[in-house]
Amino acid sequence: MSWRDTLRSAFEAVRTHRLRSALTMLGILIGISAVVLTVGLGQGAQAQINDQINELGTNLLVVSPGSTTDASTGTRGGFGTASTLTTTDVAALESNNVAPDVQAVAGVSTTSVSLVQGTTNWTTTLTGTTESWSEVRSRDVSTGRFLADTDEADAAAVVVLGPDTATELFPTGNAVGQTVSYNGTKLTVIGILDELSSSESTSNNDLAIVPLSTYTQRLVGGTNRNSVSSIYVKATSADTLSAAYQETDRLLLNTHGISDSSDADFSIATQESILTAASTVDDTMTVMLAGIAIISLLVGGIGVMNIMLVSVTERTREIGLRKALGGRPQLIRRQFLVEALILGLAGGILGVALGIIGAEVLPHFTDSQVLVSIPACLAAIAMAMAIGVGFGVFPATRAAKLTPIDALRNE
Repeated sequence: MSWRDTLRSAFEAVRTHRLRSALTMLGILIGISAVVLTVGLGQGAQAQINDQINELGTNLLVVSPGSTTDASTGTRGGFGTASTLTTTDVAALESNNVAPDVQAVAGVSTTSVSLVQGTTNWTTTLTGTTESWSEVRSRDVSTGRFLADTDEADAAAVVVLGPDTATELFPTGNAVGQTVSYNGTKLTVIGILDELSSSESTSNNDLAIVPLSTYTQRLVGGTNRNSVSSIYVKATSADTLSAAYQETDRLLLNTHGISDSSDADFSIATQESILTAASTVDDTMTVMLAGIAIISLLVGGIGVMNIMLVSVTERTREIGLRKALGGRPQLIRRQFLVEALILGLAGGILGVALGIIGAEVLPHFTDSQVLVSIPACLAAIAMAMAIGVGFGVFPATRAAKLTPIDALRNE
């Protein structure tokens, strides 16, 4: 029997028992569609996290201060509780001679404040920084202008609002040129930032930006007015990010008089490390969902085995007749394996189609993004075929081992 005859016989056997074949494929179909959607949800979540991290700015390093220790109790605070970063560190990092792979640097100090406009008030994040923040964070203004060096030099009473902050304080629009106040100090709105998509936990659109000198001298103050909450460092390119990291680390160790890096009073986070931390939960959920999908595939495979065993039992006389006419065990085995392969292939293709439809429909009902991966779809179809063949081996072998006489005597 040629391969052509084998395929024709297999398709005929599947077609003859349409309902049974459809129910057999259903288990594989559900499992494959679950695999496609699981991978799509995982990749969609990864893409959303990546976009949110990139909204911090591209090729970015974030330098945070070290921890404090209470002298009386010995209690140590977490990273970021000390005031170990200063404007002197920012100025040192801006030197091209010392840090040639650093494109721009912005020192930042933040606190939560309540801004007032007329009878309206809104609690937001007040950010003190310099003109370079716009370049480092890759943020432009949609209306007005951003901070200038002269604003920093004069400690000007000006503010740039995030789009959400502007909407809350000025619901009728036209915020530029108006004033808001904090602790009696009036700040003139000079610009509105471009809107960015934001996660539920961290909004990139709800903030108020003032010159760092204004922040320290006129609004917040503090015991150390030269300190900053963090320093954003932008590398010249993605390829030089590692070099910029080394230069930043080495320079800050020198300026802080630290010889052993393990004693550093600051920490540096890259976009990659932030992305890795943020992706941990999504990766765990993806693995769990993938496990459920694999279990459903195994159930579908068991269905294939069950139906093929039924098919062998029903066609025992046919098998005996073929063997009596010279059919070799290998050909009988191949016949049933091809039938199982067809069931697996059909279930895989239909499962991928259902998964793609689900990827288009699901985002309309949830906030989740689903990205269909072509390699994942092809791998799912290959997996379905492997399930069909794998679980069809035992029934096919059983059919091949039947003796002609016993098969022909079967009623």
